[in-house]
Amino acid sequence: MSYSFSELDFMKPELGAEFTGEGTHFAVFSAHAEQMELCLFSEDGKEETARLPLPKREGDIWSGYIAGLKPGTIYGYRAHGPYEPKAGHRFNPNKLLLDPYAKQIVGEIQWDDALYGYRIGDPAEDLSFDERDSAPFMVKGVVQDPDFDWAGDAAIRRPWTETIIYEAHVRGMTMTHPGVPEELRGTFMGMASDPIIEHLVDLGISAIELLPIQYFPDDRYLLEKNLRNYWGYQTLGFFAPQPRFLSGRAVTEFKAMVKRFHAAGIEVIMDVVYNHTAEGSERGPTLSFRGLDNLSYYRLSPDDLRHSYDTTGTGNTVNIAHPMVLRMVLDSLRYWVGVMHVDGFRFDLASTLGRTRHIEFDRDGTFFDAIRQDPILSGVKLIAEPWDVGDGGYQVGGFPYPFREWNDKYRDDVRRFWKGDGGLVSGLATRLTGSAPQFNHSDRGVTSSINLLSAHDGFTLMDTVSYDGKHNEANGEDNRDGHSDNHSHNMGAEGPTDDQTIRAARDRRRRNMIATLMLSQGVPMLLGGDELGNSQNGNNNAYCQDNEIGWTDWSGLDDPFLNFCKGAIAFRRSHPALRQERFLTGDPAEDGTVDIAWYKPDGAFMDDGAWKDANLRTLGLFLSKPANGEGPDQLVIVVNAGGDCQVKLPEVNGIKAWKRVLDTGAGEDAFAEHPTEGPTTVYGASVAVFDPVG
Repeated sequence: MSYSFSELDFMKPELGAEFTGEGTHFAVFSAHAEQMELCLFSEDGKEETARLPLPKREGDIWSGYIAGLKPGTIYGYRAHGPYEPKAGHRFNPNKLLLDPYAKQIVGEIQWDDALYGYRIGDPAEDLSFDERDSAPFMVKGVVQDPDFDWAGDAAIRRPWTETIIYEAHVRGMTMTHPGVPEELRGTFMGMASDPIIEHLVDLGISAIELLPIQYFPDDRYLLEKNLRNYWGYQTLGFFAPQPRFLSGRAVTEFKAMVKRFHAAGIEVIMDVVYNHTAEGSERGPTLSFRGLDNLSYYRLSPDDLRHSYDTTGTGNTVNIAHPMVLRMVLDSLRYWVGVMHVDGFRFDLASTLGRTRHIEFDRDGTFFDAIRQDPILSGVKLIAEPWDVGDGGYQVGGFPYPFREWNDKYRDDVRRFWKGDGGLVSGLATRLTGSAPQFNHSDRGVTSSINLLSAHDGFTLMDTVSYDGKHNEANGEDNRDGHSDNHSHNMGAEGPTDDQTIRAARDRRRRNMIATLMLSQGVPMLLGGDELGNSQNGNNNAYCQDNEIGWTDWSGLDDPFLNFCKGAIAFRRSHPALRQERFLTGDPAEDGTVDIAWYKPDGAFMDDGAWKDANLRTLGLFLSKPANGEGPDQLVIVVNAGGDCQVKLPEVNGIKAWKRVLDTGAGEDAFAEHPTEGPTTVYGASVAVFDPVG
């Protein structure tokens, strides 16, 4: 069937391919193109069946409407314009370009030199011009029908104080679970299967944070090493779900997954990568943005427009300061909330999104202002990874409300304290109470801190207590990649061991760290698999390991540690004192009661000398919060990274008698209640928590 553009003077405000019910409207942005062609393809995407110049240009938006063109149509673009790399322009109509707004993407990139705008191997390098057609090797967009039965689905909007986040990978979470049907493993429908949802609900999780699920290709250099872009931090399609996560071809599988999570009371947070794309540096391929308008979409070196300006470590940086690029990012976010019903976002290398036209980070910059004024986006969960690799990129605590932030300072101080490093009681106290030095400003609340012990990037919790050094040999980079400063300790043997003493010590340290996480003010995030004792064999950068190294090992379902994690999460949920909104002050109220106080083992208040004592390993913390008119919720927490210690529990707020309700040194009896009288022994290397008696 042949198609042509309608002569109607008709333009929709949306960019991308929008099915109207009677035809499809196409619109794409380019400020510097001289002509834009829409290319249509056969049902299998292999044959180009039409090449139609977009007839209308208004401002920098090229558009056209084709009556009768239906969902399922496969398409791409070709952009005509100057090929002048030194001026920032890299137009090449021989290269088929993916629509930045494509809602579905089909095919896989078949890496070939024809995908590059210049001739690979030419002495002129990227100043040369390649005339080969890239269409046979390119992925394409698919026109979508947005209809889906969302009946019964509603946004959860759970308060941050009630939130427990679980970071997971769609494939990694499902590939080896014995209860997930084999044909659904590695897919959205596998994530939505009963065994996965039941596990999360039983564990006590309230929000799942998915590693990137927007379309990303496999890097050429990884495929050449028989590896894969497993994590997905190389986005090319900001509106399309990753095809490899579909069990069929329908993107509605993602919607079905979200609906199932919502029915179980679990919010869905997406890890999104708007700071860079999969096209790499100026020597990378021409797949979409570079060919549509390189000068607009990317930051280029102010000294030489031929070269990319990179604050991300990936070769390029998205030019979020350009209004139409900013619009694309905002349109993408609104699409995933409004059409796909997700509940929030975690922004990879978010400092890049706050960089101005002059490259500096600005917490009052355009991107943040746009989010804050948006009636849709300002109401969802927003989490920043508060750093990038550029100058001034480390910005923990520097983001504005309503953003929350990954807190690597929390991770490092907790790991170091339990590893036995000296002089950490002050640092741990700061982390237990929400990291005030970073976040207690600009009227930000204590939930600004996303507390984590581990994440996809770095050691798992099990590897933190099992390895002194990283073991990334499988990545093919001679173990040079990944962090070298992990604050880990193998407890006496590198990797797995049959030594029962070492295994018991590792189990206790893991319990200590999970207990610390769940007893801390802020928002806890658990790395998927940590509750199961999942190991990556010491690999702390498994970005390319789509195999047993990167996948979750479910053999720990019968491990007592899983029950401890369930108990720790339930304990947090049952105690409002652990889930406060504002930073605590310790100032006495009119009746003389306090909301927080710190104690030495002898029951005396912590003083300057104690806070500076590099040999002190034991610290007591009192917390109090009114609990819905039922009297205050009050706790004493004792963390002890030293040997067995006699602790005198305080008399505070009129409380004189306490009972032990959590003890990580008690193994499987960690949550048994034990009344105490007088000084009590807190086991070495343990956490103990006490409730008032009566």
